[in-house]
Amino acid sequence: MFRLLISEFWADLRIHRTRALLTLFAVFWSSLTIVLLLSFGEGLKRAFVEGMLGAGSRMYMVYGGETTSDFRGLPGGRRISLVEEDLDLLLRSVPEIDRGSVSYGRSGTILQSPHHTTTTMMEGVHPDFSEMRSIFPAAGGRFLNDRDLEERRRVVFLGDSIAARLYPGEDPIGQSVRIDGLPFTIVGTMESKVQTSMNNGPDADRAVIPATTLRTIYGATRVSHLLISPRDTRETELVKRRLYEVLGAKHHFDPDDTRALRMWDFIEEERLTRNIGLGIQIFLGAVGVLTLIVAGVGVANIMYVVVRERTREIGVRLAVGARRRDIMGQFVFESVLICVSGGLLGLLLGGSIVFGVASLPDTNEAMFFIGNPTLSLPITLLTVSILVGVGIMAGLFPARKAAGLDPVESLRYE
Repeated sequence: MFRLLISEFWADLRIHRTRALLTLFAVFWSSLTIVLLLSFGEGLKRAFVEGMLGAGSRMYMVYGGETTSDFRGLPGGRRISLVEEDLDLLLRSVPEIDRGSVSYGRSGTILQSPHHTTTTMMEGVHPDFSEMRSIFPAAGGRFLNDRDLEERRRVVFLGDSIAARLYPGEDPIGQSVRIDGLPFTIVGTMESKVQTSMNNGPDADRAVIPATTLRTIYGATRVSHLLISPRDTRETELVKRRLYEVLGAKHHFDPDDTRALRMWDFIEEERLTRNIGLGIQIFLGAVGVLTLIVAGVGVANIMYVVVRERTREIGVRLAVGARRRDIMGQFVFESVLICVSGGLLGLLLGGSIVFGVASLPDTNEAMFFIGNPTLSLPITLLTVSILVGVGIMAGLFPARKAAGLDPVESLRYE
């Protein structure tokens, strides 16, 4: 039965070659469109998320704020300033917190090497800062460690961009750089990354030293902010609530006063970024699906023409005892075969284009966003499913018409 259907399909293609090729091309072009739109949409979504995560992941940045209400005899409008002891208190009091770090920020810091002098944003931090802020050392170097912190070492970790400016064409690891006139040893440089969210400038231009070293040299008493990472992202609201309760008790503000502390929630920002990327991908996919539906309408029109041209043949088959479902199956099969044949060609070419573009180097941020299309298994399965669905729908109505023909009237058809 299957071989008979295939032979009839190819016979019809040979007779109406031009019409068949145009129909196949319409389906091919539509499937190519949907593959490219979905693949580039998936790549764009991943690029958005990766760029956002370049500034940090699974954490909150907690800043001091200003109270808005009276609390236990204290007036509203008080400034809340955070200190390093607040981090120790939170780590002891809230078991749902996984790790944390302070950040002492110092802008306009002067860095000098034998080749170059520049100013930058410098931070004094704890070792956990690296993981939370997605600042990872390039090969051959390291980030700050606990001994650096305990011994107040004069060591510095540099962003890749500022390291290249200070030591052009050289390996900066182990070199000495003067920070505000004091010598520091470079222990590591940052692995290059894309960063779309900023905290006082890009990390590529940042200098990072131990928090204890910065506090000792500059006499800092108040931190710029705290970095807090929960153990489980499903407990974010609980961690936030406990954070306000613990710091509220210490700094004497109402834990319901959300303005007393300012917070940059990277977990929520990641969720929103993923949803935005998904929305873009859905929109692009919808455009591709509509294009494929238009091609399906063309296939349906062709099948109606085929039914009209083969009316006498259908009448003969019905007269000799062919069942209506056999007639319907033949035309639905031919419709699905047209859609799948053209669709697989489009899928093959689309996949080749996607892999070709993805292999191009990320020479700049524009290429990072448009040069990383992804043809995943779900996209492939979705495309094939849509092709089969459009093929069935395009053939179903002409097939019902064919199966509903009266044998006597069909044999009289000229």
